[in-house]
Amino acid sequence: MSTSKTSRSPVSHGRLNLEQQRKRAKELLKALNAGNPSALQRVSLHLPARSQALRLADAQLVIAREAGFASWPRLKSHIDSLEHAGRRMLRDGDQDLRTLHIRCGSDIQHNLKTAGFSGDFLEFSDPFCIGPLSASEPETLLRQRAVFLAETFDLTLADALARQQQSYRRLQQLDDYQRFVLWFEHDSYDQLILAYLLQRLQQLRPSAQIELIAVDQIPGVQRFIGIGQLAPDVLSWLWPRRQPVSEALLELGSQAWQALTEQSPEALLQLIKNGTPALPMLGKALHRHLQQLPDEQHGLGLTEYLSLQILQQQGPLTAGQVFRELMLHQEPLPYLGDLMFWWLLQPLLSGATPLLQIDDPAPAWPQRLIRLTAQGEAVLAAKADGFAARGTPYWVGGVQLIPGAAHWRYDAERQQLHYHSA
Repeated sequence: MSTSKTSRSPVSHGRLNLEQQRKRAKELLKALNAGNPSALQRVSLHLPARSQALRLADAQLVIAREAGFASWPRLKSHIDSLEHAGRRMLRDGDQDLRTLHIRCGSDIQHNLKTAGFSGDFLEFSDPFCIGPLSASEPETLLRQRAVFLAETFDLTLADALARQQQSYRRLQQLDDYQRFVLWFEHDSYDQLILAYLLQRLQQLRPSAQIELIAVDQIPGVQRFIGIGQLAPDVLSWLWPRRQPVSEALLELGSQAWQALTEQSPEALLQLIKNGTPALPMLGKALHRHLQQLPDEQHGLGLTEYLSLQILQQQGPLTAGQVFRELMLHQEPLPYLGDLMFWWLLQPLLSGATPLLQIDDPAPAWPQRLIRLTAQGEAVLAAKADGFAARGTPYWVGGVQLIPGAAHWRYDAERQQLHYHSA
């Protein structure tokens, strides 16, 4: 099962080279002096109009601002800090304490070793952003989730159980470590897993110190999707920025997990409205999670609605092209792996009045051409209801949603829930 995320940023790995940036500034200045329209437009976005000729320092300022820095010295200082962090990590590593790095995927495992980290690694990657959740004991929850994952991703139940047991049961074997470091970004895939881990750690009360690296942006990365896209030296740069996990954060994780697993979304919305000051990015992720409830107006979750919009504006497209456009341009808080996205589309391709259509199912799914049906157009035009057209029920956390039955809907703009009778 893939949970990979992609980025359109030209420096999406976060690594910056000062000599390269100097060269880019010189090339920009040369293009400006030649009257290149593209170069002139770039400058106009970052500098006020002036009559005098632009200098190299002006071009350097434009390059810095295009990379997300206020000035050229700020850019240079950040590059220096990356290089210093990389050298320090290769020298010292994380060997001061017996360390377990915990991440919701294996995407940084190799880069951690490359950077100089030597601690153990635990992948806990149950995608709580899809499928049913419950407040059951860990052994019961892992079995419930294994059944869902086996059915969803065409795994044998034995294989799904083995994968789940490897990560869930590892959380019971923490006494060998003096430090746990949680590596998570800001989207709902990561934050829901983080909420679960925080509540489990609050229950287990390990003697080791618990630290968190929580990231929602990286200097020089225009479209930050996740930690997995970052170069080894950027992981080294993040290391001294980790923070101790406070009792308030453990409690917030427990509150969030409890709310996520309830059969009604009311407690989750109240938590969002109350705020999550111990970890502000959690509240934003929970709000995005709620947007997978049927929308009050069109009846679709946000992922499904955005996918229909993409096909209306650009289609027909292959499923892989829709996923790429969604992740790189349309999704406000990218959280999906490719197979999760494909699974979310299935109810829109089935049922009595499907919203999407595939003419040739022979190619591998990323190459299958998808088009919007007349019913899909009607949903986008607010002339038909997307939820009623779904072929199957689905879950948003602990909330089950069954077409034709009473269900919850969400008005994201007003942050209001509405209960619709059958």
